[in-house]
Amino acid sequence: MSGHGTRSVWGFIAQLMMKAAIVATLLWLPVGTLLAWLCFAVLGISLHAFVTFGGELNGLQGLLAWWALGFLAAFVYSAFLLPLDRKE
Repeated sequence: MSGHGTRSVWGFIAQLMMKAAIVATLLWLPVGTLLAWLCFAVLGISLHAFVTFGGELNGLQGLLAWWALGFLAAFVYSAFLLPLDRKE
């Protein structure tokens, strides 16, 4: 791959990561609240158990893990929506 093509791919990946980080940061609280409420209502899982993955992580680690899962989902979503060969 040429130098220009490599920079283009790395720029594309950086753009995807930035968009995914923004989406994950904006949506983790409302989506997490909805998921926690559904898990409590349907499965009887407490909020503490939901956030800490059943007590395996502490609160901060649990929140970061949930954000990372949201980031991964947003990254895959944006990778499919943002075309690599844009005509500007």
